[in-house]
Amino acid sequence: MRAACGVRRVRMSLDPQTLVLVRIAVATATGDETKLRDRMVAARAAGVRPQWVDELLLQSFLNVGYPLALVAFGVWRSVAGPVQDAGEPIAHPEWERWTTRGVTACGEVYGRTYHKLMLNLRALHPALEPLVVVDAYGKILGRPGLDSKKRELCTLAAIAMQNAPRQLHAHLRGALNTGSSRDEVDEVIAIVEADLMKKRALKLWEMWADVRERSL
Repeated sequence: MRAACGVRRVRMSLDPQTLVLVRIAVATATGDETKLRDRMVAARAAGVRPQWVDELLLQSFLNVGYPLALVAFGVWRSVAGPVQDAGEPIAHPEWERWTTRGVTACGEVYGRTYHKLMLNLRALHPALEPLVVVDAYGKILGRPGLDSKKRELCTLAAIAMQNAPRQLHAHLRGALNTGSSRDEVDEVIAIVEADLMKKRALKLWEMWADVRERSL
């Protein structure tokens, strides 16, 4: 399941630690334990903080679902050992703070389309707005321990592995909104395409070409 599209010559722009995090995000979406182990070992060798990987895997519950995220956590614990820093606790009395933080974090990713997103979520089901704003962005994606730029690049990588074009389009823009350069997004897509069939990889590059050239 490999493809080399050759659509764009990619300039290497990601720092080594972000690069290995993105590669772990891609492997998490595949569920391939061998790839996960190899990339997690590479993260250790690159000096990536264990908490960064923990945070990436926590947000993977949102991006790829519980089964694949649990597989990735199992591999990570076998590589890194017991949790050393669990980070911020998740406690129900923090609802108001999570709501405020979720609005900020979600707004950073979606930019000027944030209010349209909220309207769309409410139309789909009233429960979706608090699930996205409070539970996803407030509780998980707004946590300290991993900055929003790295979080969004890893989210982009995980979403790009799935058949979710609307969400992919949003997170291509989200990567730019959270401070990534176009060259950095190029590199993320080049990493992802190695695990996609050629047709899917071409569609991914085509969508990114459209987003890339627009003035956001």
